[in-house]
Amino acid sequence: MNLRDNLRRLLLRVYARRVEVHLDHDQVPKHIGVIMDGNRRWAKAAGSTTAQGHRAGADKIEEFLGWCSETDVEVVTLWLLSTDNFDRPQEELGPLFGIIENVVRTLAADGRWRVHHVGTADILPSHVQTALKEAEQSTAHVDGIVVNVAIGYGGRQEIADAVRSMLLDHADKGTSMEQLAESVDVDMIGKHLYTSDQPDPDLVIRTSGEQRLSGFMLWQTAHSEYYFCEVFWPAFRKVDFLRALRDYAARHRRYGG
Repeated sequence: MNLRDNLRRLLLRVYARRVEVHLDHDQVPKHIGVIMDGNRRWAKAAGSTTAQGHRAGADKIEEFLGWCSETDVEVVTLWLLSTDNFDRPQEELGPLFGIIENVVRTLAADGRWRVHHVGTADILPSHVQTALKEAEQSTAHVDGIVVNVAIGYGGRQEIADAVRSMLLDHADKGTSMEQLAESVDVDMIGKHLYTSDQPDPDLVIRTSGEQRLSGFMLWQTAHSEYYFCEVFWPAFRKVDFLRALRDYAARHRRYGG
């Protein structure tokens, strides 16, 4: 590493510290959703393989959660794999499932996070399903940040699953279709979402420069603030995180008012 790189790193640390000192912790989002985009493009730019890009993205997760633990963030939702990603070639999906399993087990073993799966479990390989079940069970008692791992997740699928769950629940209770139609409301559907009993995301961060949600938490993000960052996820730095928090704190949330 040359002198210029060392000086740049030093200046970034100083700048990050300055942003952190002036951060208003009363304005920190309670729930942050992250669309971790750009692993493959990062790998291509670095001359690495796709699998190496996914591993680099996985390595960033605990570092990111560490930054969150230094603030007052209570819930973090990490989108690791969408339902659309299942269209990718098997030679990419095979290693990716192994990386995801390792992420889940590592988060559970850390002891600081309460792991919760959001997504459709039955479309995942059995070894990933097992890792998710064991992680949820072993961290259920943890009094730390709730980490939603969105794996096999799609926003439209979540809403469809919520409606299906609601219908089955009321069928078991003997509710007629007419009675259900008269009583159904936003809160009723919300109770059947993957994130029921959790606050909706205050802030959604998407890396890699793409400016779209791609189906991420379509129901829950109705009033969320969005922050789009040009940096690929494996290269996401603490200063980028702090900038997102500072930008969020400067906004005036009106909720339609």
